[in-house]
Amino acid sequence: MTDRSAAPNKVPWPPIIYLATIAVAILLEVFLPLPWITEPLSDILFAAGGLAVVAVVAIEISAMRALKRGNTTIRPDRASDHLVTDGAFALTRNPIYFGNTLMMIGIGLIAGSIWFIALALIAAFATQKLAIEREEKHLQTRFGKKYIDYTKRVRRWI
Repeated sequence: MTDRSAAPNKVPWPPIIYLATIAVAILLEVFLPLPWITEPLSDILFAAGGLAVVAVVAIEISAMRALKRGNTTIRPDRASDHLVTDGAFALTRNPIYFGNTLMMIGIGLIAGSIWFIALALIAAFATQKLAIEREEKHLQTRFGKKYIDYTKRVRRWI
């Protein structure tokens, strides 16, 4: 029998993954920089990166507010008390992880760093394997049909 209140992870993987990939991206950019696109396209990508960062702030604030309203934890290593499906969670089941990935891509576009963009995709994949899939099992065990119905309405990422 499964403990419905058990945490999906013992380790808070997502912040560790994203902080580690940001550190690696910075080191790679310093010691092994890759060529970037030249003007005028680089200016457009810079602006797109800025818009992405602004969007991330909105997504993250919406997600955090929804979690607070839902009276459940933001921590990925704690059991969820309530299923949150409003705010940013109405657009993606993982708005904070999506925001973290988009933030890395936005920074990559602003800084002209292919490393940030490539490592954002690796971080997203690692987050899915180490956190999201476990969280989904936890939520399905904890909330059953209500969670399954939610997954049919809202995509995992976007």
